[in-house]
This record gives sequence, structure tokens and C-alpha cells, in this order.
Amino acid sequence: MLVGHRTWIFENKPAIISTGTVGGPFEANGNIPNDFDLLHDDMWLKQSSFEKAQQTMMEEACQIAVKNSSIEKEQVQFFISGDLINQITPTSFAAKTLGSAYFGLFSACATSMESLALSAFLVNGNGADYVLSGSASHNAAVEKQFRYPTEYGGQKPPTSQWTVTGAGCALVGKAGNGPKITSATIGKVVDMGMTDPFNMGGAMAPAAVDTIETHLRERNVDPSFYDLIITGDLGHIGREVSLDLFKERNIDIPLSKYKDCGLTIYREGQPVLAGASGSACSAVVVYGHFLNMLKENKLKRILVVATGSLHSTLSVQQKDPIPCIAHAVSIESGSDEP
Repeated sequence: MLVGHRTWIFENKPAIISTGTVGGPFEANGNIPNDFDLLHDDMWLKQSSFEKAQQTMMEEACQIAVKNSSIEKEQVQFFISGDLINQITPTSFAAKTLGSAYFGLFSACATSMESLALSAFLVNGNGADYVLSGSASHNAAVEKQFRYPTEYGGQKPPTSQWTVTGAGCALVGKAGNGPKITSATIGKVVDMGMTDPFNMGGAMAPAAVDTIETHLRERNVDPSFYDLIITGDLGHIGREVSLDLFKERNIDIPLSKYKDCGLTIYREGQPVLAGASGSACSAVVVYGHFLNMLKENKLKRILVVATGSLHSTLSVQQKDPIPCIAHAVSIESGSDEP
């Protein structure tokens, strides 16, 4: 059911039947290592390139999600995913290995919730029984494409963020004991004229605020409806910008209820500057850490707002402003209460 212009209500409440989360060595030393299904001690994953290592992580996350469920791989009808690399090749190559029908997406770091929203939409409308949804990124692959190879050792400003090496995948089905997907608000592109590719948090914050404000209005709820509102990867800079924008719009979100995946995944002292980013950031933190909290009944209802910067290396070189987007999905622990 469509509410307003941008919000879907999933009356059948598709279930997140199982998940798979994979990380690298930097993530293994982070703040939530116990929330990963698999952690690697080598950035290369025994592959010949970082892009192939990213592909491998996506394949592993999908395999783990299926293994953690009661279904067979052949029962998965669709795979919906994407990443940050040109032409999303790591994801497309992973889709070839998986063998399911495939929707390739690009919403940058917002891809995790875009794919989850579309998966829930398919399942809720009887368009599929089982859908795999996820995203992945690799620090060295993304640095090489968007900035400089890590071997170059280029100094970064304090506003920049650290790309997560990892992959997160959710298996969505019509029924199951896992958390339920209850609604989604699809973001629109917001461009505030920012041109600094080293300040993604500041660029993405207005898109996150726009989507959260729209979601609350179209669902006719206030922030207290959720135990947590979780942004994807605003980091320290974007979080502060978003709080200022909420204040301007008279939206009261208590700091204790406002979390960011980019500020959750790493521990204090890791050299991540303004925080974490990458299309795997929200995927691994939500499908690992926050879904575990839902399953353990530490949380009942969350709103996840994955944030993405839609620039490219070419658009930055041509001095274009940076358009951004945020997609929101509400997830509940499985209670029958509205």
C-alpha cells in the first residue's frame, strides 16, 4: 500500500529469514566483531585483485544467508544488490556465481536499503517467495577508484571517511521467525551544491533528513515510534549537520535514539577520521549488529536510513556538485503489535 508519495506499507510484513555478514581484518579489530558471521585476516582473500576480493565477500555473504535458513539455494528467485565500483562489476560477477535472476542497483552507500525495500516490495506483492538482498564494498578497491591507491599514501582531510571492507546480505521471504519489514520510504535526489568528495557526510545529511522527515509525515508517526533511527554512514560531520537540520525543522530526535552505522562499526582509536562509509557499511552493521539486537528483544522497532552519494570520478573532475539520496526501511522484531 502506498502512503503519501514515497512510502510503502507492507501489510504482509515480509520476514528477514536469515542474514550473512562478512568483514576484513580492519573490521575484525573494530567495535562489533562478534556480529559478523565471517572475518578475514587478509585484504586480498587469496584473490588477484581487490575487486575480486569484494566479489568473493558478496558470494560468501549470500552463501551464509542461505545456509543460515531452511531453504535451498535453488529456491532463491531474485538477487537484488549493487556496489560502488564502475558498472557494479563485483556484484554482477557474484550474481553470475549465485545463478538467480538479478537486479543490479546503484545507489552508492544507500544501496543496502534500496535493495531491501525492493525485496520486501516483491515479496509483499507475491512477486517472489525468496529474495536475496545486499551490498558490498572493499576499502582498497574504492580508494583506488575514487581517490588514490592506498599504496600512494595520500593524506586525507579530517572530514573524510574510511570505506568498510565487507558484505552484508539478507534473505527475505513471505514468512519466518526473523524480523519483519513493515514499511519503506524511497528517497529522492537532494543536491545542496557541495563539491568536496572528501566530505560525504556533510553532503549526504540533507538527503537523510529529507527522507526521515518524509517517512515520519507519511506514516503519521513521530520519532518516539522507533527505538532507534539509524543512518547509514553520515559519520561525525554528517551527524552534526543532520542534527542542525532537524532542529531547523522542529523534529525532535533524542541523541540516544539516533545512531549511525559509520560510527558503530569501528572502535575508538581506529584511524577512520570522520567515521566509516562504503556500501557495505550499513549492510553489515544492520544485518549483523542491529538485527541481532532485534532478535534478542533488546530493540522492538527500528528505522534504517541508508545514505548514498551519487557522484562519480568523472563528475568530480568536471567540478559538478554532489547529488545524494537516502532510502529508509522500518524493521520490527516480529511482534504482532502495530
